[in-house]
Amino acid sequence: MSSDDGDMENRAELEEKTRLINQVLELQHTLEDLSSRVDGVKEENLKLKSENQVLGQYIENLMSASSVFQTTDTKSKRK
Repeated sequence: MSSDDGDMENRAELEEKTRLINQVLELQHTLEDLSSRVDGVKEENLKLKSENQVLGQYIENLMSASSVFQTTDTKSKRK
């Protein structure tokens, strides 16, 4: 094996390592982006759950204050 063959192998190996390192770095950035998006979605989900609870309570209060939604217990009134 001549030194030119060894140089070519080393160069090819170096190029492959560089390619793999670049690919790993790209995947790390992708993972960071996805993780950030997941955190954002979790925050939004918590905010929406809280708003839904407030709205649910508000609707419940409106329904209990309205005579249209009052439950009528006719059985107990007849006794």
